[in-house]
Order: sequence, then structure tokens, then C-alpha cells
Amino acid sequence: MSGTRGQDPGADGREQPGLSGSLVSVPELSEEQSTLLRLVGREWGRVSAAPAAWRHALPVDPDAGRFPEPAQIVPARFGRFVPVAPFASRAAGSGAHDVEVGWEEAGGAGGTRSRIRRAVLGAPLRSSAVARERMRKLVALPVLSADALSSVAYGPEALLAVLVLAGAPGLRYSVPVALAIVFLMLAVGVSYRQTIRAYPQGGGSYIVATDNLGRVPGLVAAAGLMTDYILTVAVSISSGTAAVTSALPGLAGDAVPIGVLVIALLLAGNLRGVRQAGALFAAPTYAFVIAIAALIGFGLYHAAGRGFSAVPAPPHHAVEGVGLLLVMRAFASGSTAMTGIEAISNAVPAFKPVAWRNARTTLSWMIGLLVALFAGTVAMVHLEGVVPEPGETVLSQLAHRSFGSGGMYVFTQAATALVLLLAANTAYNDFPRVLFLLARDHHAPRVFLRLGDRLAFSNGVILLSVAAAVVYVAFDGRTDSLIPLYAVGVFLAFTLSQSGMVVHWWRSRSRHWRKSLCFNATGALLSAVVFVTAGITKFTEGAWLALVTVALFLLVTTRIRRHYEAVAEALRLHPQAIEVPSRTITPRSGSSLPAGQNRPPGGAEPPDRAEPPSGAAREGREQEHREQEDRESEDSPESISHLSVVLIDALHQASMRALAYAASLQQPVLALHVSPGDEDAERFREAWLLWGDHLPLRIVISPYRATVTPLVGYIESLHHQRPDLTITVILPEIVVRHWRHRLLHSPLGGRLRRALRPLPKIVVTTVPFHI
Repeated sequence: MSGTRGQDPGADGREQPGLSGSLVSVPELSEEQSTLLRLVGREWGRVSAAPAAWRHALPVDPDAGRFPEPAQIVPARFGRFVPVAPFASRAAGSGAHDVEVGWEEAGGAGGTRSRIRRAVLGAPLRSSAVARERMRKLVALPVLSADALSSVAYGPEALLAVLVLAGAPGLRYSVPVALAIVFLMLAVGVSYRQTIRAYPQGGGSYIVATDNLGRVPGLVAAAGLMTDYILTVAVSISSGTAAVTSALPGLAGDAVPIGVLVIALLLAGNLRGVRQAGALFAAPTYAFVIAIAALIGFGLYHAAGRGFSAVPAPPHHAVEGVGLLLVMRAFASGSTAMTGIEAISNAVPAFKPVAWRNARTTLSWMIGLLVALFAGTVAMVHLEGVVPEPGETVLSQLAHRSFGSGGMYVFTQAATALVLLLAANTAYNDFPRVLFLLARDHHAPRVFLRLGDRLAFSNGVILLSVAAAVVYVAFDGRTDSLIPLYAVGVFLAFTLSQSGMVVHWWRSRSRHWRKSLCFNATGALLSAVVFVTAGITKFTEGAWLALVTVALFLLVTTRIRRHYEAVAEALRLHPQAIEVPSRTITPRSGSSLPAGQNRPPGGAEPPDRAEPPSGAAREGREQEHREQEDRESEDSPESISHLSVVLIDALHQASMRALAYAASLQQPVLALHVSPGDEDAERFREAWLLWGDHLPLRIVISPYRATVTPLVGYIESLHHQRPDLTITVILPEIVVRHWRHRLLHSPLGGRLRRALRPLPKIVVTTVPFHI
């Protein structure tokens, strides 16, 4: 089968799909691999019968059946789905029911699950639809900027919560600290514009740090990013529920259940795919921008009536004096308003063409809006004399003073709550992408490479939801407890990314490289200052946990890569371990065919495509089927006719061993490969011909990236051609020594057994390959 996600590295170190369950592209063969394939093929030719003998021995037409059949592709409002009848229905001749391609369900219960799943998530999309699952700028702005823009609701409050510890003297530093944060926003924003220019295919912190600083700094940047994304979900939701409980104090006791419910809604929304999530989440972000702009406008209008004189803040008892440490802590806390700035540079491929230009334009809009909203909010806090109060957010206090308790106050609080609850969508766009990149580089389990039915990285979305829910519940949904963990991860990633860009410009020295280097160096320096400040000043408040998480992440990812490299080396073809049959083998031509049931000659119409039989012929065929069913109860060896179907993902040691095992049985053998597209199929066919084409090969195209469904459909078509035939499905299986390594592999055998269980006379066997 073509590359599957969740599997073992092949000859080039990539995963091997046939051992798992989803499809990825077949890699190009290197010159060394091509040479080894020819050598292995030569050894096969020495001990095996001619390819024509194996083809002649096949008791079925391997070209019968396609997946999906053209007649099965039914246009739908939200995509395409394929009607697949359950085994029982087909056997009884009843109509088909709809089972989405790629959901890999079989049987009546599976059909019910599939219908529910399609109702919630939508019908699966073809791989070619990925070009249509892109965002235009007006959708990308709210989707990718929601995290950064919504941080206006808690960034200024986090800043004030530190300064108020020094009483009125500390609050006087709110405007200078806010101006420093605004400068940091501009510097980092301009720096990421340079990143998009240098990496038009998407350049998040992980890619930039890995390319320019090395593997370990890249992993550290990825750890910081993923920590940030998990906390983005938790903090956004905790702040959103705080906005709700500020307006409706009676719900304060239900904050945690409300947050968990919102995470579940975000999970469902993002599993539907990028475009649907963007349309869903655009309105609240724009509503929030309008609400805060109106709040600032009304507030400035009222302040102008009194000559812009500041209202004295209520007296607060100072618990510590004003000093550099206090100001730096406030700067680090307020800088959490910058979280999410990197999201656009990390998601350039999600934009419509020209992607990099649209991404830069959207980033500029986001920075401009963020600076205006943040600076305006801090100015209003200063002019109105607002300070953090338990039970009501700073933004709620400002809205009360600008709008009273009328409709605009309700609108502001509702927009704030919605955008905070939905701002986590930025993390849902980027977290799975980073996890995909890690899996592609063998630092994470291969299952995170898989594109779901809606062209989203479903497993990454699910992992983010689970992790964020655990963090949210563990910290009881309290924003003030989560903020100390927040700045460490994001500014660690910022620092490494911008430092990597400095190295990039120094090495490339392309047009305007000096200007770009200066911008990125400034961003790297300021980000490093925030990171060090947050790590030191907030260490005992929870920053230590973020630092420990980064260290553990680095340890786990390096060990995962070491395991996959060991698997790749074991699977790589090499002359010292060529898997060929141990003796000269020849298929028992015709031995598996009952009299009168030889395979149609080449070019003849296959049985399932022939003209409908006449009445007499139909009665004779029904009598023949009844006799075949009677033979199923016979236990004598001579009553069993064989066909071995070997599932092949790539030509490596494990697949060669499976082919050698099947051929050594001296029964008809058919190799079966599932490919996601014609280009990948042609690439695999070229490798097969390079090997020598010693056994019959059938390639099934699966445009919906499924593996089990097309396999089951094709094997079922073989069974319907020859119901008397015992079909043995053979597939290679990676066997690892340690239980923890099993988590890095997703065996296909168990899923295939469950799916084929309703079919009689089907045997599934695995050929173990020990690592």
C-alpha cells in the first residue's frame, strides 16, 4: 500500500503505510535503492517461475472492481460520498447504504456510526479538494488573529494585576510599560513579515529554528510553541468564562463545565475542516473588534469632556514597593497580549494564492489592529482609573463606564466572551500543523501525519483538545493561575525563531538582507528579554512547569526519532539480507480452480462486468452457488482452493519477506497496493517494474485517503467472483521489543480482520518483522 500515516520508516526513513492505515505519498527512489531493487529482482528471477506463469495461475480477474465505482460517486451539497453496501445487504441483494470513504466502517453498526459522523462532521472530501480548503484574507484575519486580538481582554489586566501590588505608585507605570509592549509588538510583527518573505511555504518557529540553528533548537522551539498552543486554548476559554460570569454572576460555579463544553464544540468545529471553522469563527472576532473600538471611542469622547484628565484610581494597599523586578514582571505579564502573532507565518499554506503575499497583508492588518486595541484599552484604563477587581474583569468595568448596563454593554460582553472562547481556534489551526511537521521529521508518532476525511489533521486536533481540557480542569479554569505558564513557551519560540532568521539573512545575504537582519535581531533580543524575565520572575508561580515540560518534550522527541531511525535501518534493502524464496518456486497452475472455472483469458469481460445472465443461466448459477456453500462445510484439504493476496505499501525488507512467504506456498499470489492518487500509483508501478514484476500486481486508487475501506471493497469483489475460493490476506507486521514502542505504530491487521469478519472464507495473516 502507498504510504500510510502512523507507520514505520521505509527505505528512506519514511513510514511504511501498509503496516498502518492511512495514505501518504510514495517517495522517490534513490539511485542506491534502485540498484538494490534490481539486485533483489535478479535473485527472485533465479528461483521463481516466469511472471507469466504467476499471472496465468490467478483464479480471478484482478482488474475487476474499482474504488470507488464511477456510478457510486454521488454529488452532495457539502462534497462527495460513496454508497457502500454492508456485506449482509450485498449478499441479500438489498440496496446500499451510505458509508463515507475514508471512515473505514463496515457492517450495519458501522453504517449507523458513519451516518452520525457525517451529520456532525460532514461528508469526506477528496484529496484534490485541498486547493479549495484555503482561506481568503477576510476569513484568515479572524481565524488566525483571534488569539492575538482577543488577548486585549486579558493582557492589560495581567499587566495591571502586577502593578497594583505597589498601589498607586505602581499604577503610574502602566502607560510606560504598555508603550514598551507596543514597541515589542511592532518589532516582532515586522520580524515575522521577514519570516514570511523568506519562507513563503510557511515558516513557523520550528521550521526556521531547525533550518538555521539545528535540530535541537528546532525541537525546543516546537516545545515552546506546542505549550503555548495548549495554554492558548485553556487561557482563552478561562478568560471567556470570566467575561460570562462578570455579566452573569450566577454562572460562576459552572465555569469549569462550561469551558469543557466549549472545548468539545471547538473539537467538532475543527474536525469539519479549515473553511467551515473559518466561516463559523469570523463573526465573533469582527464583533469583538467593533465592540472594543466603540468602547474606546465612547471612552475618549467622555474623557474629552473633562479635558482628558484621569479619574483617580480607588486606593489600594501596597504589598510591595516599586522596583525594577516589579516593572519587569508587569512587562512579562502584559506581553501575553502578543500570543498568537506567529500564527499567520506558521499557516501560510492555508491562504489562497498568492499565499505568502496574502499572509503578509493579513499579518500587517493584525498588528495594526492589535496595537490600536491594546493601546486604546490601556489608555482607557488610565483615564477611567480602573483597577482589577475580584468578580469583574477590567474590560467589563470599562464597558459599564462607557455604555452603562444597556444593550451595548451586553453586546460588548457577549462579543468578548465569544471571541475569547473561539480564539482557541488559532491554536487548532497551528498545533496540528506543528505536530505534522514533527511526525514528518520522525520526532512524533506517524499517526499525526494523517489527514482526516475533512482534510484536517484530525489526530492533532483531538490531542490538543484533550491536553487543553486537562490543563483547564487542573487549574480550575482560573486565568490568573494559567498566565504565569503562558509567556515562557511563546517567547521561547519567538526568540529561537527570530535568532534563526538572523542566521538565515547572514548566510543568504539576499536583497535587503541587512535591513531584514536588523529587524529580526531586534525581535530576537526583545523576545529573549521577555523570556528570561518571565522565567525568573514567574518561576515559582508556575513557569517552572513550562520549563520542565519543554525538557521532557525534548527527551521524548529525540527518543522517538532514534526508534524510527532504527526501524528505517532494519527495513532498508541491503545485499546482505535479500528476502527471496528459499527454493525454486512455481505456482500450481490451475490447482486451485474447480473444473470449468478457469480465469477468463486476457481481454475477456470479467465475471462481474458480464451481461446479465438468462433465466436458465441464472438458475444454474444459483444451483452452483448452493453447491459451493455446501462445500464450505467440507473439511478435506482437497476441497480448499487458495489465493494469497499480499498487501504491499513499499518495497522494503518487511514487504519482501511477506512476498517470499506467499510465493513459497506455491499457490496463486496477487500483490495489492493502495495509492492516494495516479501519480503515486505510477511511481510505485515503476519501482515494481524495476524489481522485475515477478508477481501479478493490482493498484487500487483511494482518492479519500482511506486504506481499510478500499482493501475490503476489493477483496470482497474477488470473493464475489469466486465464492468457493479461500482468500488469504497476507500483510507484513512490525514487531518491536518494548511496549512503549508499540504506541508509535498503528497495526493494520486488527482493523482489517474486524472489517473482513462478515465475509466467509477470508483468512488474514501477518508476517512478523522483528526490530
